[in-house]
Parts: sequence; structure tokens; C-alpha cells
Amino acid sequence: MLRKSMITATSLALVLAACGSDGVTPTAAPAAAKLSAQDAAATATPIKHLVVIYGENVSFDHYFGTYPQATNPAGEPPFTAAANTPSVNGLSAALLTSNPNYLNTANGTGAANPFRLDRSQAATADQGHAYTQEQQAYDNGLMDLFPKYTGTAGSGGAGAFNTKGLVMGYYDGNTVTALWNYAQHFAMSDNAYSDQYGPSSPGALNLIAGQTNGMKVGVNTASSTSFYIDDGQGGLTMINDVDPAGDICSSASKTASMTGKNVGDLLNAGSVTWGWFEGGFNTAVINPNGTTGCSRSTYSDITRAAMVDYIPHHQPFQYYASTANLQHLRPSSTAAIGYSLQADGKTPDPANHQYGMQDFFTAVKAGNFPSVAFLKASGYQDGHAGYSNPLDEQAFVVKVLNFLQQQPDWSNTAVIVAYDDSDGWYDHLMAKIGNGSFDAVADQLTSPGNCGVVGSTPVLAGVNSSSPVNGRCGPGTRQPFLVISPWAKANAVDSTLITQSSVMRFIEDNWLNGQRVGGGSFDAGAGSIMGLFDFSGSGKNPTLYLDPVYGTPLTAPPQS
Repeated sequence: MLRKSMITATSLALVLAACGSDGVTPTAAPAAAKLSAQDAAATATPIKHLVVIYGENVSFDHYFGTYPQATNPAGEPPFTAAANTPSVNGLSAALLTSNPNYLNTANGTGAANPFRLDRSQAATADQGHAYTQEQQAYDNGLMDLFPKYTGTAGSGGAGAFNTKGLVMGYYDGNTVTALWNYAQHFAMSDNAYSDQYGPSSPGALNLIAGQTNGMKVGVNTASSTSFYIDDGQGGLTMINDVDPAGDICSSASKTASMTGKNVGDLLNAGSVTWGWFEGGFNTAVINPNGTTGCSRSTYSDITRAAMVDYIPHHQPFQYYASTANLQHLRPSSTAAIGYSLQADGKTPDPANHQYGMQDFFTAVKAGNFPSVAFLKASGYQDGHAGYSNPLDEQAFVVKVLNFLQQQPDWSNTAVIVAYDDSDGWYDHLMAKIGNGSFDAVADQLTSPGNCGVVGSTPVLAGVNSSSPVNGRCGPGTRQPFLVISPWAKANAVDSTLITQSSVMRFIEDNWLNGQRVGGGSFDAGAGSIMGLFDFSGSGKNPTLYLDPVYGTPLTAPPQS
């Protein structure tokens, strides 16, 4: 198998020091012989393994608006902030009691102040989160039309829960307990955004390509144009959800593909191991409820419904011919996971870096931990309101982190928890528009037909054009963003402006000497996440094991 890797004296020393600090006794064999290809690869930081847990549809205020103050009612998991916990740019007393969405009569019966959702209200309605809807809710920075434009009423609750005012609901540390505990012990950003407004597909593409321009329409028997616009230069830009063309699990009514490059192309060229691991991608598995293939589903006790495991429009690498595995072919072996070639070093591996979720755990246990791994939970655990929820999401995130923290490579691993969009949930903060768009219908942020100011707001070029293109208005909505690692700052909040493509920038800087995708990608100007790390010390931020149900700390590592 082709295993191109590089090693320097510095990187070797860092790895050996980290292993020694964890109490691993060296053997008589040469230390270099024990290094995996991933650990031996030259990196700009001590991080040799990056795991990105990419969740669904959460605004920052929806999960962290009152951090670090939890209500702590009887019967819910308690949360008490540690001394000297930093504050966040969250919901002030004025926003909680005299919110502009409560005062604006245009919201009708949905006009509401932010209100707390408890654990019994973990299952809620999905809110509106289309490209144009979100711009309208933000109302040129007034942030006062969420119920009118993105609100969706719930059922079975009380008060605002049963109106479009549900969009103003938020959770605290008694429900999203695990994430609050991770924030306490590691680092998070309170200034992280989508690269552009809109839902999951654009958010997924921006994570791995920093680009939604260069789209090609696949099948479109539904004659729907709601998922793209004319970019103004003879091409198309994706602005809303659509399945990847050719994926055996995609919709038969409308699909699309993407041109240009993504970070997977760069990692392949640099011989860096990587993979996208998604629940349900392995269509050969039969679930306990008897479902299999593209219809594999899992029942949730929280939502009281079964949800399909694999959701095609959440899988961004499937849109690109170079990184797609449209037939969901299986890897040739566990040892081949993360690699482009099979063991002979000549034959392309059929999986092409696209795998099922269990493949990640299998590969790591076998000592083949990819340098870069993107994890997407099965539908019922991805956090998306309407079919998932924060409690099932918590169980997945905790499972992954409890597992990784018990691995030999934890000493050089970083886990990012980030989100593809906000679901339209209320957030009080808007970033200054850094990339404008001026489509007469789709753009409605600063005024009808405008996201930004013509002539003064910069507009990036597209994949196939050196001229500015429409459809990429952003930064968009604010979402949670956490870094969990021995090298993360402890109980820290960083307010550097970052976006989804900041993850790609870190990958490019750490493994690829700062190479960029090009073609107008957001990665070229993305903010740095380095403020969430402390590489000046020895990477001693201790492990934190949590209960997957309650999100509370455990006194000992759980059995794997």
C-alpha cells in the first residue's frame, strides 16, 4: 500500500514526549518503527489527528445563550460553572426581557422573548432556514423578524412553544449538559459563523470546499429552482438543499453536482490520510428494526419516531466526481481506510475515502487512525430539529469523545464540534458582511435585492469566473464551535471571527503548508482557530469522560 509520509526530528520528539507523558513504557524496538504513518507525518502543530464532528442546525444562542448560568431545576442534570469561567456574547438581561422580536408587531402572535426549553422539550419543530428566509429574519442587523420569517410553531407545549415564537427557544446546561461541560474543560468560540446564509448543503460544502459556486444541475424532474440561482456570470450557485447527483440514495426528483476542488483533493495530493464517515452510508448493514440499504432507519425514544440514517445532502464529498463514492462501495480492508490505494499500492480503493460510521471506530481500534476524519451522525443523532434532538446528539458526541480519549493517540488529537447551519433558531449577533451578493430575488438582507452595499461590499469570484458571483452572502448565522484536545485551552472562550471554512484553513496550514483550494474559496480569507489552542506548553489538558445520557462527568473512564 502506498504510504507516503514525512517525519522530522521535531515531530518525532513531540510524539515521543506525548507518549511518555501518558505513561507508555518504551519497548526495545526503535521508536520510529512504532510510529504510524499519520503520527510520522510532518505537521505545523503537535496535532496529528483532527476529528470534525459536524452537527446539524443549531444557533449559538440556542445552545449557549445563557452560558455559563444554568437554571438547575429539580430532576434535571445539574450544571455549576467553575470559578473564573469566562462569559460569552450571549443573551443579556435586556434581550431576555425586552427582545426586539417581542417588541416588533410584524411578528404577530409569534412575537416573543427568548425562553428556556427544558429536557422534556428536547424534540421540537424544525425552523425555517433557507438562504433568503435567514436574511429576512436578520433584517439588516436589527435581528427582529425571526418569528415572522424563520419561525415554525411546535405542538404539545405551552405559550410561545405553540406559536412561531418557538424560534426564540433556547437550552441551557441542564439539557445540552455535555457541550457545556466540554466548554468548561476545553475551549470554544463565541464568534463562529456559517460562511454564508442558508441550510445544510451549502454549510457542508463550505466546510470542505469553501465554495457553493460552480454547481451543475443533475436531474430536476421537480422543475425546482429554489436550490440555486444564476451567479451573474453564466454559472450557478447553490443556495439551498439538494441531493448529490448519482448517489444511489439521492432523491429522484432533483440533484446537483459541483465543479472545482475540495480539501479532499488537496489531502490526496499531499498523501494525507482522511475520510468522511457517516451513519447509514454502509448500505449493507441491517439495523435491529430490519431496515437496510438506503432506507436504514433508527427509532428514537426522544422524538418517538424512526429517522433514516443516511441523508445524502449532508455528504458534501458526494457532489464532486474526484471524491465521490456514489455506489457506497466498501473499503478493500480496514488497513485501507483513509487511503486512496489498496494494499498493492496501485489499485484505487473502491471506497474513495467515503465510509460508514462504524468504519471510523474499526480503523482507530486497529491502529489506522486517519489524519483527518469528518464524522456525521446517523439522522436521529445529528441534532437537526424536527427529526433529531439535543439529547440523542449528546449521546453520539459523548460516545465519540469517550472512545477517543482512551486511545493511545489522544495525546496528539484534536476534536472540533461544529455545525452546518443554525436551523433559523434565534441568535442576536450578526457579523459584518464580508462577501456580498445582489440577486434581485434571493438576497434580502440589507434591502430588497441586496446583501451588502453595491460598490463597497466585496464579492468573491466564482469557480469558473474571475468576476464576482452572486449567491454567497455571508458570513451567515452564528453557531457553536468547540475544540476538545489535550492541546486546547482550558475553560476558554475565543472571540476571533471564524467560519466553517476556518476548519479547512487549519487542515491546510497543519498538513499542507498553507496550500489553498483556490477558485474563490472562502478558505483564503477564513479566520484562524489557533486562538482555541495552547501549543506553548506540553498538551496536558486532562481527559473528561461524560455520561452519554446526562452529560455529567464520570469518575472513571467508561468501558468501551
